[in-house]
Amino acid sequence: MTTRRTLLTALASLTALGLLTACGEGDASSAITSGTSDQKKEGGLNLGPEQNRVRTAKVDALAAELPEAVRKRGTLVLGVSSGGAAPLAFRATDDKTLIGVELDLASLVADALGLKPEFNAVSWENLFVGLDSGKYDGVFSNVTVTEERKDKYDFATYRLDDLAFEAKKGSGWKVKGPGDVAGKTIAVDSGTNQEKILVDWSAQNEKAGREPVDIKYFQTPSDYYLALQSGRIDAYLGPNPVAAYHVLSAGQSEIVGKLSGAGDKLQGKIAATTKKDSGLVEAYAGAIDHIVGNGTYAQVLKRWGLDSEAVPKSEINPPGLPRTRN
Repeated sequence: MTTRRTLLTALASLTALGLLTACGEGDASSAITSGTSDQKKEGGLNLGPEQNRVRTAKVDALAAELPEAVRKRGTLVLGVSSGGAAPLAFRATDDKTLIGVELDLASLVADALGLKPEFNAVSWENLFVGLDSGKYDGVFSNVTVTEERKDKYDFATYRLDDLAFEAKKGSGWKVKGPGDVAGKTIAVDSGTNQEKILVDWSAQNEKAGREPVDIKYFQTPSDYYLALQSGRIDAYLGPNPVAAYHVLSAGQSEIVGKLSGAGDKLQGKIAATTKKDSGLVEAYAGAIDHIVGNGTYAQVLKRWGLDSEAVPKSEINPPGLPRTRN
């Protein structure tokens, strides 16, 4: 049976082929870009406030799926983490402008829906407070799909979720499982899925008669990296994109292990997050499928060196990280 989403995806694909181009505007072949002044490059990346963002055209069929209030408002109000690190969501060289892969992808989704993105940088916990209160239409901030979160939120996936253990260069150790971190001092962000995995690994070590993990918490990414270089921690477990970017740009550390953000038995997925039954998740998924199909999605991931985290299509509320066992 043909679903509404299937029909919209087909219409979006026709648009990408130029058969239903809205208002005569091009798509991937004629991406809209901004100026190039005041740019700074690091590791080949433009870190200046003028981002030359890849853009795409509005798809009327997708825009029609939006709740009327959002469509009439003309903006998509989105939350991103203020504590974010490159290349996810961070400040440009002017220390004001928000840039990063999350904003690039969110901007493409907004383009396809015919809306102007309005980004709000807040602390991690306030992302969900904003969703709960209806302040935000969605969150694009490296949020992993979990079964627990699915009770309150709807998800449209747009990237694979991989984690990485980052250690000081020349550390001489590799992480493949719980036993490899027994007795080690590992830093992690509080309230994240990587914290849950690390806590679980530590418990497994104690059950097996090994030393637990000494888990440390800091306030900002720079605090973690200072602790790493000074030898106060053995490794930092965080999102793979952040670790890969830091290894490339700083040259003082290395990746010593990678794993799925959902643990050993499931590939984690990063998703656009919206309040449950907000009426937005189908539009998000359709827009993501559209930018995957027209090539702009691949351009953004390649730009930030995250090709390996690409998804072939968006999934709505797929299996997520298992519930926490009390």
